[in-house]
Amino acid sequence: MPKAIYVHKLGSPDVLRWEEQSIGDPASDQVQIRHTAIGLNFIDTYHRTGLYPVAELPFIPGIEAAGIVEAIGTEVSEVNVGDRVVYASPPVGAYAEIRLINADRLIPIPEGIDDQIAAALMLKGMTTQYLLRRSYPVQPGDTILIHAAAGGVGLIVCQWAAHLGATVIGTVGSDEKAKLATSHGCHHEILYNQEDFVERVMEITNGRGVDVVYDSIGKDTFAYSLDCLRARGMMVSFGQSSGPIPPFEVGELSAHGSLFLTRPTLMDYTRTREELLATAEETFQVFKKGIVRITIGQQFPLQAASNAHLALEGRKTVGSTVLIP
Repeated sequence: MPKAIYVHKLGSPDVLRWEEQSIGDPASDQVQIRHTAIGLNFIDTYHRTGLYPVAELPFIPGIEAAGIVEAIGTEVSEVNVGDRVVYASPPVGAYAEIRLINADRLIPIPEGIDDQIAAALMLKGMTTQYLLRRSYPVQPGDTILIHAAAGGVGLIVCQWAAHLGATVIGTVGSDEKAKLATSHGCHHEILYNQEDFVERVMEITNGRGVDVVYDSIGKDTFAYSLDCLRARGMMVSFGQSSGPIPPFEVGELSAHGSLFLTRPTLMDYTRTREELLATAEETFQVFKKGIVRITIGQQFPLQAASNAHLALEGRKTVGSTVLIP
């Protein structure tokens, strides 16, 4: 029988269990996929701990994977048996050798892109697309701050934003990560555990502040990120790897210079199939044109998902991480 990673109770990475799974036939609007590569994302840890609740226990975590279509429902028109596809959206269930999923969330993988790259690129790349192109449309001459600049999203943001003509400032946790960020387009790296990143941002911008902050760290950086913005700048809070942001007084936005604040999610920017395909198409294009290259910093066997979670939460990963069934 095929196997999957199950969560029977919420908690630390050791709650992830490698067990047999039962797979039925696809419903009329579903397909059956045999996974070839699975993307690891911080949202997987949020589901595991209950920070982002999943409907019921037990569940199979994961929302991003690539694979091959093995069977389709009677009403499916989006894909065919044998197609290579990728997805990066709920519901959970990606940490599995085989799964059923609605066909309208699947994205065909273009020729020339292998499955591991697709699984490493899709969620992080589409996240970068909505961050840079829609949440705050980056223009030539803008200065941006991206936290976790050597992470999966961070490295893509650095490259894509530099291509758009922005000056990129990135926070990182080590000299090794600083070099990696620089090699991917970051113009100014800040070691957050050695330097006051607010002071460094103000030095770099001659006291003006940045046009936009992209913050996936949350609790540890949110308040300080506001201090980095210019008047009428944009705070884009798109994650909380350090924990939930404490209750926030909206008057702080005016106190810091009439700031804008948004808390976007990829799911809201790809709500319709048309939006999903358009977002994926631009993401694939920047990769195929060489504007963005994908760094798969580490791979783990799917059954070792707990080790992958430990590495991710311990900030021991660089770039993207892929789980291999």
